[in-house]
Amino acid sequence: MNIPQFYSNLEKEVAKGKKPMVIQSGQGAYLTIDGKDKLNFCSSHYLGLAEHSRLKEAIIDATQNYGVGTGYRTLAGTHTLHIDLENAIAKFKGTEKAVVFSSAYMANAAAIQTFLGKEDIVISDELNHASIIDAVRVAGIKNKFIYKHSDMASLEEQLKLASDLGKTAKSDGTDPIILIVTDGVFSMDGDLAPLPDIVKLAKKYQALTMVDDAHGEGVLGRGGRGIVDHFGLLGEIDIEVGSLSKAFSVMGGFIAGKEPLIDYINLKARQRLFSIALTIPDTAAALAAVTLLLESDSVVAKLWDNVKYLQEEFKKRGFDTGNSQTPIIPVMLGDEEVAKEFSRKLFDLDVFATPIVFPMVAKGKARIRVIASASHSPEDLNKGLNAFERVGKELGVI
Repeated sequence: MNIPQFYSNLEKEVAKGKKPMVIQSGQGAYLTIDGKDKLNFCSSHYLGLAEHSRLKEAIIDATQNYGVGTGYRTLAGTHTLHIDLENAIAKFKGTEKAVVFSSAYMANAAAIQTFLGKEDIVISDELNHASIIDAVRVAGIKNKFIYKHSDMASLEEQLKLASDLGKTAKSDGTDPIILIVTDGVFSMDGDLAPLPDIVKLAKKYQALTMVDDAHGEGVLGRGGRGIVDHFGLLGEIDIEVGSLSKAFSVMGGFIAGKEPLIDYINLKARQRLFSIALTIPDTAAALAAVTLLLESDSVVAKLWDNVKYLQEEFKKRGFDTGNSQTPIIPVMLGDEEVAKEFSRKLFDLDVFATPIVFPMVAKGKARIRVIASASHSPEDLNKGLNAFERVGKELGVI
């Protein structure tokens, strides 16, 4: 292929794609798009912290005192704010230690690549996030098993196969590690992984456990401490991965767990050794967000009031919202073109809620994914619900 043809092919593919909306405001209950306010019914700032004064003040104070940039954690990039944040996260999560990365994507990669090699074994839920799938690929793991979504009989079948495979020692003479990995909250449907049953099977088959709780941090459990706390499993999950970009409204990710595990990550994780640390503003804002939740669960309580109201009202108005147990509320439509048209009509009514279609979900499973936030007032919720009802009737959905 010649170079002009290469770029021509790229242009053709780009032309098929969809350009994102450009936001001209903060990420609050409303977003300004093309100079007009639209109800924000689709971003994952669950607690409404993206515009919180306490986070803004923390950023201003930190940048005035320390500037902006950091560096590599192993050289001159470990700042006192990083240590404070990691200590706060460990306290919040109820774990012995935590380590922060520049994204949850990086944290997932580090969690898998640091402990597992190509002769080890991973057993993964079929609907796990792309960052988990990519992490397994990066680690070069040859022995990959997939179980049906949240199906414990399927998981046990895979564990039996993995256990048989694990009887053969690796080339270095050690036994293969078996790791069960799952999302905590599945971001397309809002359902929860059955962690208590996963833990039981892990113990039975001597497997490690890992949960990516990106959409559970700040949402589930006591005061938003996550899905592990929600199920009363503190200390029972080996590797907890969390995001600072969802409920905490900043950026970054973390791994929380027992002290030897975190110490080993600090020593060996390539994603920590060869990547710049969180900036001063990001770290300060994340620390302010975690500290806020350590002090009070009021924003979490408000979030759940809004979630319950939306779930009840969508059902009353005739919509199918699947099996969501979280602030992620999928309004199931099935047909992809209907979902796209539904979103366009909502936008005309000043409600911004994006369609979720293949390949993000299976064909025939298209939906509008509504996400509740503590930033929404009762008036905001009713505005959105009324718009959904109007469009739903126009399109014959309800």
